[in-house]
Order: sequence, then structure tokens, then C-alpha cells
Amino acid sequence: MRTFIAIELSAEIKDSLAQIQSHLKYSGADVKWVEKDNIHLTLKFLGEISEEKLQQVIAALEIITRVIKPFEISIKDIGAFPNINYPRVIWVGLDKGTDESKSLAEKIVEELLKIGFQKEPRPFAPHLTIGRVRSPKNKEALKEKLQNYQLSAINYQLVSPIILFQSTLTPKGPTYTKLHETSLNGSNLR
Repeated sequence: MRTFIAIELSAEIKDSLAQIQSHLKYSGADVKWVEKDNIHLTLKFLGEISEEKLQQVIAALEIITRVIKPFEISIKDIGAFPNINYPRVIWVGLDKGTDESKSLAEKIVEELLKIGFQKEPRPFAPHLTIGRVRSPKNKEALKEKLQNYQLSAINYQLVSPIILFQSTLTPKGPTYTKLHETSLNGSNLR
């Protein structure tokens, strides 16, 4: 099964992200927009894992959540990877909670290294993917919209549950299923 570990976003943050997407759509760029309910903060993509490995990952998450306290996140910046001149992925960044998210992701990597997962070559950069550019069509208009967009309201969210998701790829896009949810400070929700 294809899996990843993530933070689910509040309805308020998802609504703000949908407004940003709506604004950027006016560029006419060829972008596959992430469905509002599928936007999340990925902490670690695991890829295909076995049922046995799944149980090891759940055990690792239980260890991690005992030592990390809940924290707040808020959204701030908007940009593109690899950069705004050659956008492939459109993202919204974090303001509050950036350091805490990085620390949590590092703890996850440390625990997963013990059970055979590899460390990513790139450092973790907390971001929310809101779209993937499919072609250069109207790239300049998209760049202009990205550069001129101002986030009007900063939404805050308390991060407590960390979720292990299964990702099933379908012709209409991915569907995500919660496999395990555990709260920071070790309070198991499932």
C-alpha cells in the first residue's frame, strides 16, 4: 500500500487555500489543482509498504508523539518549486509552526531510519501543495498572479493529530484513507 504521514488541515485553512486557488485560476495557466479536501502538510512520504512495515511505522509514530507537544501553524507565503520563473508545484508556506514542523519531520525520519526507511536527499521544507503545473501555457500570467497575491487572513490551527494515510491513485486523482491517527503527547485517537 502507498502511504504517507501528514498533518490534516482545519476547514478554515482549507477554505483559505481554495480562495487562493480560485484567484490563481484566473491566470488561465495549465494547472492541476489539488482538491480542497486533499490538501495536507506532508511530513514524510513512505511509498509502498507491507502490512508488517505498516505496524512498525505505527509503533514509530507512537514513540514520536510521546515527545512532541502540540503546536500551532498558520499560512503565510505563496510560491512555486523549483522557482517562480519555472513553476512545477504551486505551494503555500507556513508562518507560525515552521520550526516545529521541521522538528517533527526530523523526529519522524530518525525513528523511521531505525526500521529501514531512507532519508530524503533534500531538507524538509514545510509547504502545502495546492497545484501542479502541467504545461507552460500562460506561465507569465501565473507568475504575475503568484507575485501579486496577498494572503488577507492568517489562519491558525492547533496541530495535535499526526495521521498515517494510504494514498490510492485513481483516474480522477488520489483518494486518501486514514490508517492510523495519534495525537502529539501520545494520546491515541484510533
